[in-house]
Amino acid sequence: SQLFIKDLHFDGVPMRIYLPREPSASKRRGVVFIHGGCGIFGSIRSYERICRYIARKSDSVVVSVGYHLAPEYRYPAQTLECLSATVHFLKTADTYGVDPARIIVCGDSVGGTFATSVCQELGQRTDIPKIRAQVLIYPFLQALNFNLPSHQKNAAVAFLSRDRTVHFILKYLNKDCSLKEPILAGSHVPESINLKYRKWINPDLIPDEFKLGYKPPLPTLFLPQVHEEVQELFEPQVSPLLAEDAVVCGLPDTCIVTCEHDVLRDDGLLYKKRLEDNNVHVTWHHVQKGFH
Repeated sequence: SQLFIKDLHFDGVPMRIYLPREPSASKRRGVVFIHGGCGIFGSIRSYERICRYIARKSDSVVVSVGYHLAPEYRYPAQTLECLSATVHFLKTADTYGVDPARIIVCGDSVGGTFATSVCQELGQRTDIPKIRAQVLIYPFLQALNFNLPSHQKNAAVAFLSRDRTVHFILKYLNKDCSLKEPILAGSHVPESINLKYRKWINPDLIPDEFKLGYKPPLPTLFLPQVHEEVQELFEPQVSPLLAEDAVVCGLPDTCIVTCEHDVLRDDGLLYKKRLEDNNVHVTWHHVQKGFH
């Protein structure tokens, strides 16, 4: 009763908009919400309650992105649809009573990945309003190292285990799932790439309180044929932590949520450090008893 809810299309992308019915003295804030589900599950409908909640509690106009799922719609269709939907909303915000200077992009899990990619892509654009902030809820941010402390600690946690994480990534990219074991071991990453990115993806960058019981993995054999099969894992659209500093320094204010019992916890911690190193304002919420 407090919201007006309508299904729309932004540039061919299914959307659902949640507008507070109460008249507002000024233009409202806007939220682009991108749902999780590994790019292969989830829908506008499955995130209906959370979007209603955000719209009511923050008195904001929320638009939920119904990007088409993989593998029927092949990567990178999902990121591109989230991008075009966000651009459309930024350009037409006035139509929905939204202040274009007060729009945030928010996502959970792979929705956080897509939100990160959208903000990285739009950071340098001058033809549209700037995104005010990004909210990343336990985002997936890198596919180089699956042996960080949080991967070890939470390898067998229910719902999103370490094995299932890589399995779902391969499903999303429409790859052979037999590649899972060598990727878990790190055999898909040549030494040159490891050296290039260890300044950003490295257990040494994780605060000590998150490394209790951590054992550095044994060196693994690089397998060129596996590397060739999974080139997409090294693209910033899949691994936003690999974006260059010139991109990262142009990002908006950021809120990152991490959970203790989550294989992806350290992705969030590493991105937090990168953003702070590039003078991006970060608010961090860590849910001590939380899980993915």
